[in-house]
Amino acid sequence: MAASHSAPWHILRPGRLEYGAAWRLQQGLVRARQQGRIGDVLILLEHPPTYTIGRRGTRDHVLLDPAELARQDIAVYEVDRGGEVTYHGPGQLVGYPILDLRGRGRDVHTYVHGLEAILIRTLGDLGIAAATLPGIVGVWVGLEKIAALGVRVSRGVTSHGFALNVTTNLDHFTGIIPCGITDKGVTSLLRVLGRPLPLDAVADAFLARFLEDYPGPAVD
Repeated sequence: MAASHSAPWHILRPGRLEYGAAWRLQQGLVRARQQGRIGDVLILLEHPPTYTIGRRGTRDHVLLDPAELARQDIAVYEVDRGGEVTYHGPGQLVGYPILDLRGRGRDVHTYVHGLEAILIRTLGDLGIAAATLPGIVGVWVGLEKIAALGVRVSRGVTSHGFALNVTTNLDHFTGIIPCGITDKGVTSLLRVLGRPLPLDAVADAFLARFLEDYPGPAVD
């Protein structure tokens, strides 16, 4: 039987973690959550430069050849989340909720739209007016994406999540076709605000808004 969704949240903030290690961590937590051995978990971290290819993505949307990827020290992973190709890197807040949707009355679409809404409220707290665009998953400032989302749900338990550009090197997005979209751009909090914000402060702001939608005592 799954653990109650009212169990305490476990908040993991490991700092910068290699993508493969973070993926293996998620997989282990998902199994434990499915078996009811742990409560819900939220991982907040950042990655070294990495391109990930989701289930709807194709390798040809990574525009750099292997030699150039090696020169720039960018890893590439084909992963089991939804969506296409995206970038992760330093200065980007990545969130991986490992939570049991069963008993919460939420399907995957409601969950994804809820994450978008939490990110929009977080950005509003930080002085940025953001929104969604019809028919496109993600959070936008005008026609520039500031946060990408791609999730997986297995036996009712979520993994993967969102990536919010804080002080991210946006030049690395030119090495891919982000989420298969060619007619819109990407942006960051740094670009919109004109000043850097500490990643930990942005993570704190997100966490406060996240726990409004998924309340419960948080355990570090």
